[in-house]
Amino acid sequence: MAGVEPNLAQPEDAHLPQGRESENAVLPIPPVEQTSVSESLLPATPDEERISVASNWTLVWWRFRKNKLALISTAILLFLMVIVLMPEFFATVDPEETDARLAFIPVQGIHWLDEGRLKPWVPGVAGKRDPVTLRMIWTTDESQKIYVRFFTPGFSYKFLGLIETDRHLIGTVDSQQASQVYLLGTDRLGRDQWSRLAYATRISMTIGMVSVILSVVLGLLLGGISGYFGGWPDMVIQRTIELLQSLPVIPIWLALTAALPRTWSPEKVFFAITIILALRGWTTLAREVRGRFLSLREEDFVLAAELSGASQARIILVHMIPTFTSHIIATSTLAIPVMIVTETSLSFLGLGMRPPAISWGVMLQEAQNIQTLALAPWLLTPGLVVIIAVLIFNLVGDGLRDAADPYSH
Repeated sequence: MAGVEPNLAQPEDAHLPQGRESENAVLPIPPVEQTSVSESLLPATPDEERISVASNWTLVWWRFRKNKLALISTAILLFLMVIVLMPEFFATVDPEETDARLAFIPVQGIHWLDEGRLKPWVPGVAGKRDPVTLRMIWTTDESQKIYVRFFTPGFSYKFLGLIETDRHLIGTVDSQQASQVYLLGTDRLGRDQWSRLAYATRISMTIGMVSVILSVVLGLLLGGISGYFGGWPDMVIQRTIELLQSLPVIPIWLALTAALPRTWSPEKVFFAITIILALRGWTTLAREVRGRFLSLREEDFVLAAELSGASQARIILVHMIPTFTSHIIATSTLAIPVMIVTETSLSFLGLGMRPPAISWGVMLQEAQNIQTLALAPWLLTPGLVVIIAVLIFNLVGDGLRDAADPYSH
């Protein structure tokens, strides 16, 4: 049959290997999920809008104020700063006024109510000599009421070192009884502990803060030079840091402070101890700053500043350092209590501040023996203040450190 030959032609894909056939197969397209424009462009909430336009410092403050413990510590710290600025206002008598006959007078606590009325008073004291030891023993006598009031006249001083005044936070209604009120008792020389504590707060906290400020300045300067320029300045600075960090801290501090001449005035000793404490404190910050500069100097905004013709000083001070200022503040706040404890320890051992200067460590020298503590436990009050100051600085520092990176959570 001259029939039609069957069409033996096969599809082109039939000659391809099985693998190639699967490659050329048309895969099914998954269905696309339909989203409306209104769902993909949802309007931002008011809180999101505030965060999007807020500066970095604003974000840090918003996060810091959520830490209630840090806020309370900040309030206490501000109160201590006020005492540092004007301890004379808080003192009731001259802290250097001595009277050995009034040694170891106990604490005279303030009573706020008198016969149901708000009328603050402190109990008087009565002394009786011990027939065996011939030592005067003082006790409070609540039958003798010494009325007190606030913002009363007393000894003259210069407010903030500028304005002559005689106003004090607390004093007696009767000026003749001003020398009979000792809110925190007296020491072995009859000196008022309350007034001395106010003056000691100024010196101890100032030493700690000034030492940290010097450490921050040195750390930023040397760490910035090391990280930004590199080369031989980096090598010299890093080897110096390694040398200082290899030295034992406590023996070096003890040796340097012991070498201070005994004839130096309290002002010279103050500045010498401040420099000694800052001598090693800058090394850790310098290394942190160096690491930040090494990472920042290749960033686009730094390269743009260089191409725009900005000077190196402007690039470092205006563009690079502000990016981690909050971290520097948090680190400095945590370093202050270390300096305060160090100064207190050195002064307690007789190697730091010396009388007639008044610091927390100098006051604690009076509580070095068990006999004194048994007779006058209130002499340990400066130690309690040191604990409080260190604690609040640490709490504030922790709060600042957590708030320094507001985008971490």
